[in-house]
Amino acid sequence: MTTQFINTPNPASPLAITPVAGRIGGEVHGIALSADLAPETYDALHAALARHKVLFFRDQHQLDDAGQEAFAARFGDPVSHPTVPVRQGTQHILDLDSTDGRAANSWHTDVTFVPAYPAASILRGVTIPEAGGDTQWANTAAAYDALPEPLRVLADTLWAVHSNAYDYAALRPESSAERIRYQREVFARVVHETEHPVVRVHPVTGERTLLLGHFVQRFVGLGQADSLALFQILQNHILQPENIVRWRWREGDVVIWDNRATQHRATADFGLQRRTVRRVTIAGDVPVSIDGRRSRAIRPEADEALLEAAE
Repeated sequence: MTTQFINTPNPASPLAITPVAGRIGGEVHGIALSADLAPETYDALHAALARHKVLFFRDQHQLDDAGQEAFAARFGDPVSHPTVPVRQGTQHILDLDSTDGRAANSWHTDVTFVPAYPAASILRGVTIPEAGGDTQWANTAAAYDALPEPLRVLADTLWAVHSNAYDYAALRPESSAERIRYQREVFARVVHETEHPVVRVHPVTGERTLLLGHFVQRFVGLGQADSLALFQILQNHILQPENIVRWRWREGDVVIWDNRATQHRATADFGLQRRTVRRVTIAGDVPVSIDGRRSRAIRPEADEALLEAAE
């Protein structure tokens, strides 16, 4: 079917926004992000995020760690990563520095291994390579809308198990032994597993979005081989070029994305150059399937507090 997702500005918005790609992404002009923005500006940013899925802001050099956290606290309720320690001296910032191998260079939605995974992420460019290191985002609502009808009918019924204890070495065979050890001993030090619907209903727009990415382990009721084959089919629909926007970073840039309607990946093409970006995530809700069922933790002893916080 022909997708309805054409990425155009809202003429009623008070923000100056230029679409970046045909189905996803808008660059916001003439705004300096801070905790001091007027309430109506935050409302406009939320509306623009729901429309464009990803918002780009150039040259936000006024933001340091404290400023990023203060802005995030006005934009939503910041939450820390469930397993990875925050940057020293901050409350919620996750430091993604290429010197320790923390580059998210495979397609994923942030932290889907817990039930109430983040609604949004706010990423700030600190040290940017002279060339390479772009980030790409894919519109999972547009991907669902463009599925052939037989695949949509199937996807509507599927549930998937997401976990942070995935086979990192198989996914990234180029990784160092130190990075693989970090994945096992830090990122997966507490194993989380959650059953999510493959199609969730967006709580703001009502759109149906595909919930997949590299944290998916298997589909409920299917074996590993069938799960892998079906995952690749659905994931490939998300990653069609027309669903993707690519951003060339400059130091001081800030990107905000709707984590309920996108996947993203960093491009690992910058060699030994340093790349540092810092992220704050905003608390999300527990996904609801099209038939009204909610995601659930398979390991409730690990995720009970997270689930209660979303109520």
